[in-house]
Amino acid sequence: MGDLPSLTPGGSIGLQVNRGSQSSLEGAPATAPEPHSLGILHASYSISHRVGPWWDITSCQRQWTRQILKDVSLYVESGQIMCILGSSGSGKTTLLDAMSGRLRRTGSFLGEVYVNGQELHRDQFQDCFSYVLQSDTLLSSLTVRETLRYTALLAIRCGSPSFFQKKVEAVMAELSLSHVADRLIGNYNLGGISIGERRRVSIAAQLLQDPTDLTSVDTQSKEREIETYKRVQMIESAYKKSAICHKTLENIERTKHLKTLPMVPFKTKDSPGVFSKLDVLLRRVTRNLVRNKLAVMMRLLQNLIMGLFLLFFVLRVQNNVLKGAIQDRVGILYQFVGATPYTGMLNAVNLFPVLRAVSDQESQDGLYQKWQMLLAYVLHVLPFSVVATMIFSSVCYWTLGLYPEVARYGYFSAALLAPHLIGEFLTLVLLGIIQNPNIVNSVVALLSIAGVLIGSGFLRNIQEMPIPFKIISYFTFQKYCSEILVVNEFYGLNFTCGSANVSVTTNPMCAFTQGIQFIEQTCPGATSRFTVNFLVLYSFIPALVILGIVVFKIRDHLISR
Repeated sequence: MGDLPSLTPGGSIGLQVNRGSQSSLEGAPATAPEPHSLGILHASYSISHRVGPWWDITSCQRQWTRQILKDVSLYVESGQIMCILGSSGSGKTTLLDAMSGRLRRTGSFLGEVYVNGQELHRDQFQDCFSYVLQSDTLLSSLTVRETLRYTALLAIRCGSPSFFQKKVEAVMAELSLSHVADRLIGNYNLGGISIGERRRVSIAAQLLQDPTDLTSVDTQSKEREIETYKRVQMIESAYKKSAICHKTLENIERTKHLKTLPMVPFKTKDSPGVFSKLDVLLRRVTRNLVRNKLAVMMRLLQNLIMGLFLLFFVLRVQNNVLKGAIQDRVGILYQFVGATPYTGMLNAVNLFPVLRAVSDQESQDGLYQKWQMLLAYVLHVLPFSVVATMIFSSVCYWTLGLYPEVARYGYFSAALLAPHLIGEFLTLVLLGIIQNPNIVNSVVALLSIAGVLIGSGFLRNIQEMPIPFKIISYFTFQKYCSEILVVNEFYGLNFTCGSANVSVTTNPMCAFTQGIQFIEQTCPGATSRFTVNFLVLYSFIPALVILGIVVFKIRDHLISR
């Protein structure tokens, strides 16, 4: 399908260089393929680690160096397949990582890489080689055809719909995937295509980027380690004295000194722009979610299910103070402020990690940057969250008998949409820092609980809190959301207090006859801050999105190191 050398790992690892393009996608006459050669000369790679944990100052200052590759040379020409044999941990994948520009910058790489006799700089490796990873990271709810089409759209800037269609059909035909083109990729729980077909889909995704496609040490005992290490050294020494090794080195030197060197066949640099990639990623993420019926139902109905439990428990609020008119309303608002961020967190923890894994892999292939996948996910979240909040609000607001005014219903819905989004976006930021979703789940839950306790004013009046907690409350979105909901529900309400002859002296609860009294006691001045509170509450959303982009840019940088 292309002209670049392609690296294909397996249990043992195969290395193949294509002879050139096998078919013409636009009907141009086929030309004779140009031969290519790949040479690796004296490649070595080592990494350094600190001896002890960071808290042990003495051992932390010492480092030990581990040699992973040592003086490796190879030479392969168009049409040849090379098998790299070795036990687990022997450096097979590291060798391919070194050639394809995937090595972390913290290690020390020495050696030379030649394509067609021309030496490549380290920053050119990724532009010249495609690499199919040992694990297949694919979106389970897309078909084979859709998976490859989106990859082509991300990799190639220009082309008509028929061009992309022909390109995808050609690579599927070459890898015998045409018969499963419209089947879902699937996973262990969903079924789908076979493991071998998934492997070929991963290879096909790399081909669409137009690339031009007895030996172990036994460490069970010190004696066996010494014995087997000597055997490996003997094999290595014998190989270096062999005719094959001498011929490999001669071929590399010969290609370096050819009078006319063929051009290095780099990948196409004509990739789509930022907004085009974002559009493709958004469509891919949305289609993958829509195919997952359970995920769609979870997104749309989990807030409603949470509200139904509350609805069946309270049934309907009343205006009689002695029958819980104020207490019931406070409990309902407290539950809503505390639960909506948590349901947003559940969405991100369940749906985003697989997209994060895909972006980690595809960004290393240079298809896009990790933050673009994050932004595509954020954009796809918005309409689902709006619909889910409207469904939840429409049922709960009117059934519970909250303030009977359409405008108040709108404010109520808008006030609860924000914490739902904030909970999900905060989770995305943490997923960019913390790899384990279970830990993120716990962290977001604790932050949400702390925010409600300190910021809402429902458990303890903020005015009576110690000054440090007062200051912290201004940095919690729950403070602004709670004040909005309290004003929205209590402003303009008039309460009764049992029979007409009950007085404040008879029952202190009868002191509250108007909702404005409760507002001024709980959050003084909140009525005048209603609009400002909305602005501050919704400012958390772009702030978290920007923070997420920064975090994923840093993640991109750290993974590349």
